[in-house]
Amino acid sequence: METRPFSSPDARKPLGSRGMLGKIDSGWALVAAVVLITFLLVTLKPDPYMRILNAVKDGIWVTLKITLISFVLVLFVGLIGGLGRISKNGVIRGIATVYVEVVRGIPLLVQLMYWYFAFPAVIRDLGAWLNIASLASYRTNAEVMAILGFTFCYGAYMSEIYRAGIQSITKGQMEAARSLGMTYVQGMRYVVIPQAIRVILPPVGNELVTLLKDSSLVSAVSLPDLTRRGREWNATNFRPIETYTMIALVYLIMTLLAARLAVWIEKKTALEK
Repeated sequence: METRPFSSPDARKPLGSRGMLGKIDSGWALVAAVVLITFLLVTLKPDPYMRILNAVKDGIWVTLKITLISFVLVLFVGLIGGLGRISKNGVIRGIATVYVEVVRGIPLLVQLMYWYFAFPAVIRDLGAWLNIASLASYRTNAEVMAILGFTFCYGAYMSEIYRAGIQSITKGQMEAARSLGMTYVQGMRYVVIPQAIRVILPPVGNELVTLLKDSSLVSAVSLPDLTRRGREWNATNFRPIETYTMIALVYLIMTLLAARLAVWIEKKTALEK
């Protein structure tokens, strides 16, 4: 009589589904660990960690506000740039290509400084030349200039992400849309772009995390963000180890949460296989 090796029902399940450990997302475990470390620091040693956190909390809000507003604008600018990069119109394609290549070739910090220092000077000179008092006396807003700088710079990178995502969709999808009576614009809107968005979600999420980290550069243009507030506190208290440890932990918590949000959206929009 043929004998078969014994195997329990649990043994036939994927390894990742066994026990509670298989259900725990390692990403969320890392978030919890960092939050716990931060909580222990501010609880067990409130001086100076709690004092540092209280001193930089308004900077956290500035960092999040600039990041979120810039990212929403980057998504729109990137879509326009990506469509321009694949346009059949040579002029539009050329303008989009020049924009992407030039912006990607200039460091972000230099671009932020240009928007904050040089751009307002250009507006004032233009106002003086045209004899427009409102422009001649123009005063810059640091937050607006920072958002413009991030949008202009990251829009170029996002354009390439959109372009790659759209070009990854087979031409048959557009041909099927046209055969159903859709125009080219309708085919892009209802068929191609929704599929491309699912493809580009991982790199888009990565851009959000990178933008959040790069927001620390606005401290160089007089914006009271998290990094600048930490630097100001350290300049008056001379506790660099504690100061930048807390700053790093706060940034780490925000970036890890942003990464988990991107993963959650990716899973929710994924197609069943």
